[in-house]
Amino acid sequence: MTWLRTHSSPFGTGSQPFRTDIREEEDKYWVEAELPGIAKENIDIQVEGKELIIRAKRHDMVEQKDDSNRIIRQERRSGEFIRRFYVDHIDEENIKARLEDGVLKLEIPKRPGDDQSRRRIQIN
Repeated sequence: MTWLRTHSSPFGTGSQPFRTDIREEEDKYWVEAELPGIAKENIDIQVEGKELIIRAKRHDMVEQKDDSNRIIRQERRSGEFIRRFYVDHIDEENIKARLEDGVLKLEIPKRPGDDQSRRRIQIN
């Protein structure tokens, strides 16, 4: 399986990347994505073809009022975070996900029976 970051764009253009760690074991991959302050309802994980897509949205609003209950300051911040990874030879039906202390953790099993061997190519 090959993992490649294929999409991220700088903040201000509608989306931004987030930090992700990927580990490989013999029978599975582990993905940990840092998404602090984002509720699980605002996280979408999909496998489309040979892409694993993690999308998260944030909508924050801070409001301050004076003693007369008039708004003296109101700030809004929103954005979308998205990462796309090329995936191959995975068992899509058995992917497990959980959100723990602002870290999204994915357990992605490899598809049994797929040849994961490598061959070194001799240079002439």
